Amino acid sequence: MKIGFIGAGNMGGAILGGLVSSGYRGDELLVYDKDTARLMQLFEDCGIIKASSAEDVVKQSDVVILAVKPQIMPSVLPSLAAVFAHRRSLVISIAAGKTLAWIEELIGSGLPLVRVMPNIAAKVGQGMAAFCSNGNVTQSHKKTVRMIFESVGQIIELDEHLFPAYTAIAGCSPAFTLLYIDALAQAGLRYGIPKPAALTIAAQSVLGTTKLLQEAGEHPRALADQVCSPGGTTIEGVCALQEKGFEHAVLEAVRASYEKDMKL
Repeated sequence: MKIGFIGAGNMGGAILGGLVSSGYRGDELLVYDKDTARLMQLFEDCGIIKASSAEDVVKQSDVVILAVKPQIMPSVLPSLAAVFAHRRSLVISIAAGKTLAWIEELIGSGLPLVRVMPNIAAKVGQGMAAFCSNGNVTQSHKKTVRMIFESVGQIIELDEHLFPAYTAIAGCSPAFTLLYIDALAQAGLRYGIPKPAALTIAAQSVLGTTKLLQEAGEHPRALADQVCSPGGTTIEGVCALQEKGFEHAVLEAVRASYEKDMKL
């Protein structure tokens, strides 16, 4: 199965790297990008086939991943509609905020079309993605989508109307989490730990806690209770977080991100 990429920026490159790392052959990956230096780098790193045009990608691929920026799509996709209609490949869009209906207006209806929202952690193979699809997508198509995006993390299927909420908690939360990690490191610096060491401590603590949550199969509150000894240091800090509105701030951050997404 030949997988084609139109666009090979940060996210497209991450997916390409994940596929190759998981065992997919580079000569089954056809890539077009206007940045010829980028194409050459991917050829050297992943062994991909360099396409001469976006049309060439569509003509030769069983799966086409649209990895160009959303604002570029209206100038790129309409000219490919006839080729898409003839080839009838599975089309996967990773354009942020662009609905299935919006994409169909550009490339035509009747094609199997999937919308995927990955997040930045795909760059290190630990991404979180969600997908939705139109009525032309089969279970076999969905299996292909899962195969591609499981090479860079995890993926779940969601109804498209839930994508704004998903974006707020998966797409935006890496920034929230990084701010939390930096705040922990700042606190460490305040009490004498050098900033680089404090960042290492905070980042590994968050990483380890996430792994514990994923593997323990327990509710986050139950695990938190296990750390809080009666009258101890942890419960004191937890109470301070609650008194200062930590949970409310998180809920408000998600609300603000959700409402902004709904306006896009």
